[in-house]
Amino acid sequence: MTTASEVHAEPGRVDRPGSDSLRLQPRAVDDQAAPRARRSAGPRPDRAGPDAIRVLIVDDHATLAGALAMAIDQQPGMRCVGTVVSVEGALAAVVELKPDVVLLDVFLPDGSGIEAIPKIKVARPGVRILVLTGHTDVDVLMRAAAAGATGFLPKESTIAAVIEAIRAASAGQILVDGTTLAVILGRLANSSRQALEAVSSVPVLTRRERDVLALMGQGLDPNAIAGELGISRHTSRGYLKTLMAKLGAHSQLEVVVISTRMGLLPRATG
Repeated sequence: MTTASEVHAEPGRVDRPGSDSLRLQPRAVDDQAAPRARRSAGPRPDRAGPDAIRVLIVDDHATLAGALAMAIDQQPGMRCVGTVVSVEGALAAVVELKPDVVLLDVFLPDGSGIEAIPKIKVARPGVRILVLTGHTDVDVLMRAAAAGATGFLPKESTIAAVIEAIRAASAGQILVDGTTLAVILGRLANSSRQALEAVSSVPVLTRRERDVLALMGQGLDPNAIAGELGISRHTSRGYLKTLMAKLGAHSQLEVVVISTRMGLLPRATG
């Protein structure tokens, strides 16, 4: 069995990405697949600097993972630090490769990607996790949101949409449509009544912070919130950072989920 430190490329398994979507053929999973990390060839020095967004791909579909890795490495200020095919491999790679964003498949050969989310966040606090899914089951998405996912990406997404989502996730923005978000928050609010009684300390929010939080609950990103409230984008992002700090969250979606559980955002209005 190889580990995250035994990183290698696997030639001949990758299709060059283009403008087409990432729609996939049925996957063929090797029952004996071992967790391993494959480091991408790496971006040219002029395309990614020391502050580049570091991306880890966790998906056992070789064609998808390879296409995404190539596309990411072609982007300025972004690089794919590796790909792994399992939960075990993801946990090892997160520690070793220190990604900023993880693209995580829902179903992996050795377990559930959703169940891996809390473990990944313990291994690397602050990492943003984008869930790759071919399913739109709200229950699945709700579990992922409650576990700490930053957002969701359909596997039919275009390469351009994935790149945009990685940048948004790195900035802590929410990545779920308003209708789905409203359903998720409604269910979380109903399921969190007992948990709310166990909350020992609910942070005190200013009136403006509550205004910003309410708009987050509708799925608006910081730029849209700035327009709604007539404030600058810089100020809007500042409120997001303050809310994240007060609630112990690492993304906008986490802010909304946690505040819903605490009763600060009891009803979704998206």
